[in-house]
Amino acid sequence: MNIALIIENSQAAKSEIVHDALKTVAEPLGHNVHHYGMYSPEDNTQLTYIMNGLLAGILLNSQAADFVVTGCGTGMGSMLGCNAMPGVICGLVIDPTDAFLFGQINDGNAISMPYAKGFGWAAELNLQDCYRKLFEVERGVGYPKERAAIMAKNRNILSEVKAASHHDMLTVLKSVDQDLLKTAISGERFQEYFFANAKDEAIAEYVKSVLAS
Repeated sequence: MNIALIIENSQAAKSEIVHDALKTVAEPLGHNVHHYGMYSPEDNTQLTYIMNGLLAGILLNSQAADFVVTGCGTGMGSMLGCNAMPGVICGLVIDPTDAFLFGQINDGNAISMPYAKGFGWAAELNLQDCYRKLFEVERGVGYPKERAAIMAKNRNILSEVKAASHHDMLTVLKSVDQDLLKTAISGERFQEYFFANAKDEAIAEYVKSVLAS
């Protein structure tokens, strides 16, 4: 099969390392590896994680590629960008167990990998530190601070792309299997929490109608 490799700008310096590793494994198995860039930090085309997702959608839906390997610093951004696209099922792969389980259970057509962030011993402490960093500080500030503006811009672009490629939530609710939906919203405390906090009246009213049906 044809495997497409896409590297995002923050990790472009590692492009050759990633490309060589992929070829070493895939080519002896009879697969073709097509590297779509970035190739170096100096490339004229600077791919963001949102662009990674767009490329994955184009390549997979056109059948130019059968599988996409991509990533970024943490792997999260590229995964989100890919999953914003129709027909793309992308998993976050951090270790070999993730790769095995994703291939065996999810059988998607793309993976996103972290090429900067590591994970190792004392993982439970790492998880706790992650939760602290998420909930004890203001979100959306950016890191490093000097890149805050471009990060915010990219988040907005991703939101626009997602809106263009997906139905709105109310349409989704009306389109899915209604028995499935009703089961999902039948939790013991769902109504207590949901109706006290929901701000979208149209969605709240539709949920109420499903529960009453």
